[in-house]
Amino acid sequence: MSILQQIKNIEDEMARTQKNKATSFHLGMLKAKLAKLKREVMTQATGGKGGGAGDGFDVTKSGDARVGLIGFPSVGKSTLLNVLTNTFSEVASYEFTTLTCIPGVIQYKGAKIQLLDLPGIIEGAKDGKGRGRQVISTARTCNLIMIVLDCLKPMTHKKIIERELEGFGIRLNKRPPHLTFKRKERGGISIMSAVPMTHLTDELIRAICKEYRITNADFHFRCDATADDLIDVIEGNRVYIPALFVMNKIDQITIEELDLIDRLPNACPISAHHRWNINGLLEKIWLMLNLIRVYTKPRGQLTDFSEPVVIRRDKATVADFCNRIHKTILAKFKYAWVWGASVKHNPQRVGKEHQLEDEDIVQIVKQVG
Repeated sequence: MSILQQIKNIEDEMARTQKNKATSFHLGMLKAKLAKLKREVMTQATGGKGGGAGDGFDVTKSGDARVGLIGFPSVGKSTLLNVLTNTFSEVASYEFTTLTCIPGVIQYKGAKIQLLDLPGIIEGAKDGKGRGRQVISTARTCNLIMIVLDCLKPMTHKKIIERELEGFGIRLNKRPPHLTFKRKERGGISIMSAVPMTHLTDELIRAICKEYRITNADFHFRCDATADDLIDVIEGNRVYIPALFVMNKIDQITIEELDLIDRLPNACPISAHHRWNINGLLEKIWLMLNLIRVYTKPRGQLTDFSEPVVIRRDKATVADFCNRIHKTILAKFKYAWVWGASVKHNPQRVGKEHQLEDEDIVQIVKQVG
């Protein structure tokens, strides 16, 4: 029996099994077996590299962030790339117009955001159909995935694409589970939990470990983890990426249907052809990338508002700011003056660990000699 047939058999069995406390152990074991088989498929496709990364399209990373456009053929990805970046990507009424990855750059709020128009994917992409593996491998390198959907059939396509990306180790709009796993040489399986566990039992944890041939390890749970969370941590090759669902072609639906679509979480309705709500889409991209702008103020000069330093909010200390300008600055760093929302009074003297906010102004003072 082929690996793909084994995967289908397990998925069919999981679909038939009712989900309750009595079946949670059985389902947990099936999920562990399924994850192992999917890893084998990914390893075969990537020449034994493992990790599921694969060989994506050869596009060098550039700019302050990378965004990937993913969707079924003929949903308007190429039109959207043309509108957002003024980059030409062939547009036609037939499917699979785009056969390779076409990059462009979005200029927004002083940031340069690399946008990748990826070929349309189809159901079964994670198993090698079409150019699905290359598309999904490139998507793993993105800071944000924009899933472009035809608003005439959004939920059908949404579920299929989510399943394809999940099957390749991409977790959309999720955070890594707050649990640690460390192998050791002896001592058996040690399980510690800081919170009540409602999804996992010690028996199930040890059974999943046995499936992975883990006999000695320490587990520390700081969240009410599920069997899927535990498997993801053991596999160790998952990537957690925010996803924005772009509902295209709203010119073809009614106002009532548009109201329903607008209520979906992490969704943005647009019409790429008519350029409707493009500014709203750009603002959503900015917010989901979690970027901030920091302005420089050389000593004795006016603040330079023309070219902000764009950094991620979760990596926005003064030290990070210095490294973005030049790596040698931090070696001679003495302190910094900051104006803006991150300080109580303007200006305020801060150290390199100070957390910056959007549109702060920073003046670096270096050590003499």
